[in-house]
Amino acid sequence: MDRVINAFLGIIIGVGVMILYYYGSNWLIDRGLGDEVSPDGTIIKSRGRLREGIRPWLFVAPAIFLLTLFLVYPAIQTVYFSFFNATSTQFVGLSNYQWAFNDPGFQISIRNNLMWLLVVPFTSTALGLVIAVLADRVRWGQFAKSLVFMPMAISFVGASVIWKFVYDYRGPDQPQIGVLNAVVVGLGGEPQPWLTLLPIINNLLLMVILIWIQTGFAMVLMSAALRGVPDETLEAARIDGASEVQIFFRVMIPQIMGTIIVVWTTITIVVLKVFDIVLAMTNGQWETEVLANVMYDWLFRGGGDNGRSGVLATIIMIAVIPIMIWNIQRFRQEEMER
Repeated sequence: MDRVINAFLGIIIGVGVMILYYYGSNWLIDRGLGDEVSPDGTIIKSRGRLREGIRPWLFVAPAIFLLTLFLVYPAIQTVYFSFFNATSTQFVGLSNYQWAFNDPGFQISIRNNLMWLLVVPFTSTALGLVIAVLADRVRWGQFAKSLVFMPMAISFVGASVIWKFVYDYRGPDQPQIGVLNAVVVGLGGEPQPWLTLLPIINNLLLMVILIWIQTGFAMVLMSAALRGVPDETLEAARIDGASEVQIFFRVMIPQIMGTIIVVWTTITIVVLKVFDIVLAMTNGQWETEVLANVMYDWLFRGGGDNGRSGVLATIIMIAVIPIMIWNIQRFRQEEMER
């Protein structure tokens, strides 16, 4: 009850402060930068353009301040820490970066991240596109879309718990409660410890979880984009003798390529930051660790090494930034073309 009350008070105080800020700042601008008026009411000097030039910044100022405080400053501080020792008391130059690229754990995490990048964005985008196309052709398409989208409402940890039961292994002579092993045993096979077999299999089974979650996201955006394809274009292609497969690849896909790229890049950024699934499923064991998990281990489990964890965080940030910049530039280009 105390937490509920504190949350309620926090919402009231936070909203109240922002309302006072916006009303107060606008009042100050109107009073402090008011027009110069003669005694007869004639405007001598108008400051309307100046007021309207400042006013938008008043609305974005809190957001800019919070972004700077909780995003920009920590990012700069992290890069700064990467050049210092574990306690951030001694400058060590590029030693932490040299350690990272020579560390076997880092090399394994890089390999795994590359695997995730190759498999998850492509598979999620492709499945989302296929489902969006097929679901619109059946009566129960909306119901199917709802089922596919449902995993998006589940947290990564919650999804991992669900799939933990799917992959569960209880030994060769014990009853299997894992769905996958139950199916294998039902077909006459032997149960397998799925998450401890081979590194490539272990990682692929973890990727399935993120694909399961992100396919719904891809499907929703693809479905919206496909609705924007003109029916006249599709009818013209059919009149010209094009098959449905040819229409899909040569008419639909080119017209929604912008949406496909946006979906792909968005999922790629999610993959680069993947952490929850690996931590909840394997804790990085059996060669399944990714960069975020190695960073977490060095910061919270390795005695609080600010230097090495800072290096790993910086590498993740450097990997994400080019994709974000490219995505933003493409969005601006599309806006200009419109």
